[in-house]
Amino acid sequence: MIAIMQQDLKTLLDGMPGNECRFAEGATVFTQGDRVRLVHFVRDGAIHLVRRQEDGAMLILQHAQAGSILAEASVYSDRYHCDARAEVETVTWALARRDLRERLEETSDGFRIWTPYLGHEMQRALLHAEILSLKTVKARLDAWMVWNGDLPEKGRWRSVADEIGVSPEALYRELAKTSRGGPKKSAK
Repeated sequence: MIAIMQQDLKTLLDGMPGNECRFAEGATVFTQGDRVRLVHFVRDGAIHLVRRQEDGAMLILQHAQAGSILAEASVYSDRYHCDARAEVETVTWALARRDLRERLEETSDGFRIWTPYLGHEMQRALLHAEILSLKTVKARLDAWMVWNGDLPEKGRWRSVADEIGVSPEALYRELAKTSRGGPKKSAK
């Protein structure tokens, strides 16, 4: 179902004028308060939509991967409400916001494709909120694992900590308690 929605979205965007953008790992895509002029369709890589908390902690609001629109609510906003940063080397197709809005409004397929996509993204956001509401690091990590599968390579664990709203140290302590983060034990 997800693959079909992503393909439909790609089909909707095909032929639209835009520019390929390349972002190095850690590069800023946009900053909270910037005017929304472009909408990014992620072709390859991953971008995090993030908000900084008062204590400096970072909270990931969206993990946009290949086939996703980054900050899809920005299609209907004049300014970005968060920061966006490339999690890894990423390639996007950047479309003018006004062009995408026109495409959505002028084609019969526009809202037929856009509405289920937004519904799916809302489900992901609600699941993310549910994970953040869990009380323990273990519960959050377990829920994240059900949603995402395996942990990324060790150098990307900080990203998981940010996604589940815990400090990297708390995540590392939890991983050390389980076989997930430590060395695999051989059977004797």
